[in-house]
Amino acid sequence: MNSENKVECKTVSESIDFPDEMLKEKSKTSYQCDMCKKSFSQRGHLITHKRIHTGVKPYQCDICGKSFSVRSNLTTHKRIHTGEKPYHCDICGNSFSQRSPLTTHKRIHTGEKPYQCDICGKSFSQNGEVTKHKRTHTGEKPYQCDICDKSFSGSGGLTIHKRFHTGEKPYNCDICGKSFSQNGEVTIHKYIHTGVKPYQCDICGKSFSVTSHLTTHKRIHTGEKPYHCDICGISFSESSSFTRHKRIHTGEKPYLCDICGKSFSQIGYLTTHKRIHTGEKPYHCDVCGKTFSHSGNLTNHKHIHSRQKPYHCDICGKSFSHSGNLTTHKQIHTRDKQYHNDIYGKSFSQKVT
Repeated sequence: MNSENKVECKTVSESIDFPDEMLKEKSKTSYQCDMCKKSFSQRGHLITHKRIHTGVKPYQCDICGKSFSVRSNLTTHKRIHTGEKPYHCDICGNSFSQRSPLTTHKRIHTGEKPYQCDICGKSFSQNGEVTKHKRTHTGEKPYQCDICDKSFSGSGGLTIHKRFHTGEKPYNCDICGKSFSQNGEVTIHKYIHTGVKPYQCDICGKSFSVTSHLTTHKRIHTGEKPYHCDICGISFSESSSFTRHKRIHTGEKPYLCDICGKSFSQIGYLTTHKRIHTGEKPYHCDVCGKTFSHSGNLTNHKHIHSRQKPYHCDICGKSFSHSGNLTTHKQIHTRDKQYHNDIYGKSFSQKVT
């Protein structure tokens, strides 16, 4: 070997001093997305991430055909079809299809709220709730519907909203088969079958099947109305009431009848309206068997049997069994016009015929 090419090697026993930068290099994230420059510690994570940009969804459900960008999401999704719920709460026995909802659920029992808003200090049981909550401070709504352009502060809100357009109801009650657009709706619905009401008010003892209903109920005791309309200043104790109220100002009618195209500001109005097309009359009188499409019509009808007249005229005291009859009656009073006789200085009532 040419002496010029000889390399002098140090023995293993000799210590070699590497700069600190070289020692840290291995721990640095080394896989960078060439589209958004986000970095990852593993190549597999980068590959999965890039599907956000490319839209590639290589994992397809063999039952309904829905596709996913991540294999684990497909596994979780298929539990909607199979009904599998492998994660069980050791406190109340409730079961879940995913591990993370179980972790979140157990905080109901423990009261743990480890995630705090650094703006107002409010605490939450889920990290995602903090992120979504902070958008109430910033007004950010980064998730936009590609059908109607409505924007949402959370991805979950967008997913649920889009089901109004598609009519998708992927969650089924395993007792009666009824379908729902949200998983939480199935949980709430099943309490009808079980009668379970695990959430109790510590003030009056009233029990509820849903924790959010308990939260809303307790505002009756506290008088809290945390939802404020920045247009007219009215406050509300429930976010749903606030949302409906704001549509008075905006004129928004997001619920569309897929039969005639008519729009409504509330989903309940749409449900009632569609009975015009279907002829459905789900409200039955238990006295005479007559059926009605509106619960209010049934209530009014039952006054015939009970002889109740709960609607009273505040002008003459006359009572009626139907609110509509009272409204019609009061027009008798409003049609009475007061005239003043300038000559004699007298007032008299002349009924307009």
